[in-house]
Amino acid sequence: MPFIVTEPCIQCKYTDCVAVCPMDCFVEGPNFLVIDPDSCIDCSICVAECPVNAIVNAAEANDAQRPYIALNARLAKSPQWRSITRPRAPLPGHAEWRDVAAKAHWLEQPRGLA
Repeated sequence: MPFIVTEPCIQCKYTDCVAVCPMDCFVEGPNFLVIDPDSCIDCSICVAECPVNAIVNAAEANDAQRPYIALNARLAKSPQWRSITRPRAPLPGHAEWRDVAAKAHWLEQPRGLA
């Protein structure tokens, strides 16, 4: 089971994880990253790199994190989202968003993607 990016990434989009991924499986949207489950080799290297603990093993996801399994898979295939292979600066305001718990409603998703 691959790793997934969960709610703490929303509005922060730290990319430390991208720098260590040997398979380039991160995909980037406007305010969130996801992991392409078809590319992830379950190495777990990215987990320790995330400063907001947003990356978890899908097999160990808790009830609140479980919806992110399907979300990562769906958004990774979105033609509007692109593969990211190099780290970038986090989003403006990331420090203020870092400790916000409930921010799923802020996730910017492509329209028309089922």
